Amino acid sequence: MRYHGGDMSREKLIELARTHIHHAENGTVPLADDVVKIPVENYFDPDRWEAEMEKIFSRVPLVLGFSAELKKPGDYKAMEVCGVPLILVRSKDGIVRGFVNMCSHRGAQLVDNGCGRSRSFSCPYHAWVYDLTGDLVAILDDEDFGEVDVSCLGLTPLNVQEHIGIIWGSITPGSELHLSEFLAGYDEYLENHDFGNCEIVGQQTLEGPNWKVAYDGYLDFYHLPILHKDTFGPDYNNKSIFDNWGPHQRVQAPDHRLLDLVGQPEDEWPHTKLVSGVWTIFPHISIASFDAGGHIYMVSQLFPGADPDTSITHQNFLATFTPNEEQKESIAKTMDFLRYVVGEEDYYTGNRIQKTVKTGAKSHFYFGRNEEGGQRFHRWTDALVGADSEEDLLKLYKKGVG
Repeated sequence: MRYHGGDMSREKLIELARTHIHHAENGTVPLADDVVKIPVENYFDPDRWEAEMEKIFSRVPLVLGFSAELKKPGDYKAMEVCGVPLILVRSKDGIVRGFVNMCSHRGAQLVDNGCGRSRSFSCPYHAWVYDLTGDLVAILDDEDFGEVDVSCLGLTPLNVQEHIGIIWGSITPGSELHLSEFLAGYDEYLENHDFGNCEIVGQQTLEGPNWKVAYDGYLDFYHLPILHKDTFGPDYNNKSIFDNWGPHQRVQAPDHRLLDLVGQPEDEWPHTKLVSGVWTIFPHISIASFDAGGHIYMVSQLFPGADPDTSITHQNFLATFTPNEEQKESIAKTMDFLRYVVGEEDYYTGNRIQKTVKTGAKSHFYFGRNEEGGQRFHRWTDALVGADSEEDLLKLYKKGVG
């Protein structure tokens, strides 16, 4: 396994592990102060959903891709996020740029969704051509077309930033990222995953329920031995420890995987153990580790669908090694397994929940003291919906939600 993190980054993980091992040895977990009620209408109400699209997904930094997807100049990735078609591209100067996937002439999308490589972007409608920095460089039959200021007709830029092997961005033109404030120091831990030196070894997409129904599950170990009793559940108890940095959380099980470290010198603790658990990036990312002939990550990108009842999840598989044929087969089997677990267990259950919430039978859901991660997620969701201005947003990043 390749690992390029520094000693200070590793020490931060060891500090967390010491605390978690203490809980595992004593059979304890931190608990929230109270049980919290969440209105069920938050999972289907159209006005609430529109507010979440406007105040959360159109405003906070989103994980749009990975450095591993755009390794060389000319590499691009096109995708649609919350109704916004966009392009990420590594320009000749090595910088990753983002644009709305829309020709300035008559609005045609320049490329289909997916990854590719190109020296420029030519509109499939009327062949207007843009370079990799988004400038308009050619108009078909420009003399017949008439005089226009091409300097004002480039692609509409989106604010994106490449950091710790992740491509962060806003889907709203002109919006500032405020990435450092948003991450609240979490990137000092995420960099231990070394995404900048990983390889993309697989991707697949699943449809699911309301984005919060789906995200609740990523923060929930309480269900593991029950819902997943026929897959990986028997290897887990239902306990969890939550660490948080701003709206972001890491969920860890205080079980035998941690107790295996007891008695070993800390400088020999395996890196795979130190980055275990589920690392979430608010509002839509879950990172989990698996052994597939070597250490791989599944990074789930969860986006709201076209309405409150649906969501789209892109499962991205990143390897810390260059796989051989045997490892490729193992990765493929792991991908099939995780498609089944998430699609046929988690999202199958979530889609059924999406139906029950609209029956009017119950007014609230309950998040127990042992479900602090879900409580915190919903506090942040509510707080962001209530943050009207950019000033309010920055104050929230700084102050948090308690």
